[in-house]
Amino acid sequence: MSRPTVVAALLAAALLPTGCATPRSGSLGPAPTAPPPATTPVASAPPPITAPPTTPPPPPAGPGPSAPPTSTTAGPARPETVTVELWYVRDGRIAPTRRTRPATVATSRLALAELAAGPTPVEAATGLSTLLPAGGEVTGIAAGVATVAPAPAGGDPTTRRLREAQVVYTLTQFPTVRQVRFAAGPPLGRGDYPDLLPPILVTGPAIGERVGSPVTVAGSADVFEATVTVRVLDAAGQAVATAFTTATCGTGCRGDYRIAVTYRVPREQAGTIEVYEVSADDGTRTHVVTVPVTLTPPG
Repeated sequence: MSRPTVVAALLAAALLPTGCATPRSGSLGPAPTAPPPATTPVASAPPPITAPPTTPPPPPAGPGPSAPPTSTTAGPARPETVTVELWYVRDGRIAPTRRTRPATVATSRLALAELAAGPTPVEAATGLSTLLPAGGEVTGIAAGVATVAPAPAGGDPTTRRLREAQVVYTLTQFPTVRQVRFAAGPPLGRGDYPDLLPPILVTGPAIGERVGSPVTVAGSADVFEATVTVRVLDAAGQAVATAFTTATCGTGCRGDYRIAVTYRVPREQAGTIEVYEVSADDGTRTHVVTVPVTLTPPG
């Protein structure tokens, strides 16, 4: 073959499409794999934008439902009250009762005024009286000591001690008072008058109180074997309940007692709480304390 012919044949072979080449026999190994086409990263879609809630526009001005009228006239104000414990004299000893009066910031002055005014008729019927003259006032309270002037004077030493005990026990019910000073004397507390307490002391219920069943009877006592008996009497004086308890100390020392007594009456009526000691000698009632109350029937 001439040179021009060979060149022409080579040019023709180079211009033929590769897909049309005739395959040859034999193995040439696996064909090379073309690299995967490059991918362009796709940006993630931004989160949807949520529009803030819109507040509906106010309704146009115009007549609408009106608010209920506000009353400018206040009803009669219920007066606040304060209950004070007053210590009176009975059979040469002191004993408490309670009284409720309109509230005042000068509670100590109120207590001394009520103490000097004496017991009510109901309280007097139980044997209570007062030895304290009018005019005494608390002139100051410092470091838990209340100063009272003028000092209760006059009478024999026993009367003066009873007057002092009335004041001391009445004023030391208040948390700011632990002792009482009369004029230029030393401060005195409840512990200075242990001999002026009766064998049985009833601190609750109070004279004239309206009670329900069970009624809680409490106080202190210095009685034989610390045993205290309680009876509930109806309007006819008949016992509708009887119970007994023991004080925390007895026979030569004073202890506290508390007992809930269940009774039954058909209707609300006047009644009496009777607290006493049963004599170890003959079984009679001794050191009897009576507290008139109003008994209410079970609800």
